[in-house]
Amino acid sequence: MTTTSHGSAEKPAATAEEVEAAWNDNKLAQVLYHDWEASTYDEKWSISYDERCVSYARDRFVAIAGSDGWPYGKSLEIGAGTGFFTLNLKLAGVLDEAHVTDLSPGMVEAAKKNAKTLGFAIEGRVADAEKLPYDDDTFDLVIGHAVIHHIPDVELAFREMLRVLKPGGRFVICGEPTRYGDFVARRLSRFTWWATTNLTKLPALTEWRRPQSELDESSRAAALEAVVDLHTFDPDTLARMAGRAGAVDVRTVTEELLAAWVGWPIRTFEAAVPEQKLGFGWRMFAYKSWLQLSKVDKLLSAVVPDELYYNVSITGVARTGAAGRGRNPEQ
Repeated sequence: MTTTSHGSAEKPAATAEEVEAAWNDNKLAQVLYHDWEASTYDEKWSISYDERCVSYARDRFVAIAGSDGWPYGKSLEIGAGTGFFTLNLKLAGVLDEAHVTDLSPGMVEAAKKNAKTLGFAIEGRVADAEKLPYDDDTFDLVIGHAVIHHIPDVELAFREMLRVLKPGGRFVICGEPTRYGDFVARRLSRFTWWATTNLTKLPALTEWRRPQSELDESSRAAALEAVVDLHTFDPDTLARMAGRAGAVDVRTVTEELLAAWVGWPIRTFEAAVPEQKLGFGWRMFAYKSWLQLSKVDKLLSAVVPDELYYNVSITGVARTGAAGRGRNPEQ
């Protein structure tokens, strides 16, 4: 069974004036963009809560943190979005009691609704990852997926994760863009958008062209996305940052080389054409292509430097007396 988001009512696209204001207020940009995305985010990224995405989430977790200690008793996800990582990890048996946070109220609401659809009870709070509203030593596991590149002060966020973790608790952050991987992916996406939107102007291909108003909306989304995407990471530099924050047993893993070079153009093409033109067969083609290329990428990892891969994941453990413990969460 495939279950997708049925979040809050779709919000209108950000106006040009709102995008302009967001350039000068990043927290506003984060809320504006992610509230806007909340109702359609799962469809945009082909997120589901079935074996396809359960396997993806479980495999990303195992690749960086292994499978010991399952299920983790009490987990917190920062920047949870619609709940993709938490809910699929719960379905996979990785975690038990789940809590989620996001700076966007719309995303928190969507995550809670997705959980309810799946028969789960999760706790959700609107919260800033740089100032988590939880007591010290609260969680066994802190997770995140494609989130820390949105956070202005990443090292402070690591300190907060470590503060709310119990001594010996683990954080697992997956799916963050590397510097080189992001450079290549963005340029492939821009070329794909340009090629698709221009080719579909041809008379023979007009049925494959989205209405101009929708294309304009997507362009505004892309502009705002550039505001909220703050960082790319070098794996070694990211590991040192977590160490400075007080983590021990820190390690990183990189994934997706060819899979990213193909995956990003596919995602961009999907955003540029009418949804009804692409069905289940297309989605399975895209998924199976990603799976096969991911297998090749694993073989290439023996000879290709890790910083060339698109995704970096990081894990670490909270030690007793880690820096930052003892802060009142309401301060």
